[in-house]
Amino acid sequence: MTDALDLNCDLGEGFGAWTMGDDDALLDLVSSANVACGFHAGDPTIMRTVCERAGARGVTVGAHVGYQDLAGFGRRPIGISAAELTDHVLYQLAALDGIARSTGTQVRYVKPHGALYNAIVRDADQAGAVVDAVRSYDPRLTILGLPGSEVLRIASVHGVPTAAEAFGDRAYHADGRLVSRQRPGSVVTDPDEVAERCLRLATTGEVVSIEGDPVKVRARSLCIHGDTPGAVELVRRVREVLTAHGVAIAAFA
Repeated sequence: MTDALDLNCDLGEGFGAWTMGDDDALLDLVSSANVACGFHAGDPTIMRTVCERAGARGVTVGAHVGYQDLAGFGRRPIGISAAELTDHVLYQLAALDGIARSTGTQVRYVKPHGALYNAIVRDADQAGAVVDAVRSYDPRLTILGLPGSEVLRIASVHGVPTAAEAFGDRAYHADGRLVSRQRPGSVVTDPDEVAERCLRLATTGEVVSIEGDPVKVRARSLCIHGDTPGAVELVRRVREVLTAHGVAIAAFA
């Protein structure tokens, strides 16, 4: 059984007058905040506000970097060279860390978003580009990603710290990949079901795939997406169930 787990959520994903999710309520519940860096969502004001409030609550800040795709919320594959991707990730990471430091905190880890997150599970070139950006900025930063992914493998080869994560609100295939959001049932929104999935992940390191098979997913961090319907209640219920079963919530970075 896992003694402690990180509970992370994607935050700061509004843009200008457009809002998404209840950042304040979620910051009261999570231990780590994946803060959008302006490419798939977020803007300087939102970034600063979330960093300030995360720091005040003792929540660890991570850079939620993605493809440059505001219109598609970073969930569309983007054709980009590895060299350009390294520059884009470095730009986002440096921007958020600069803002975070101005508020008295700092970026402690990097978690890619959406289509980029999915790409670097198997695409070694794109994964290597992300690792190169982190290494050039601060090789002490942890990269958070899917267990068995190329990005975690490459990071480990280069001595960059890694942490594996699991998703309480997303369906899995039997091979450990996430089910495409285009498919019905890919997002789990029932609080009790999500909490049960997270408890199983915490205590057995398994989740049941959409095909009905158990999948080994040993993770240090659990994620609930901030834009999942009812995200606040999902995270609250997960936290209640985990702590009731003796699983402490603590940031990994």
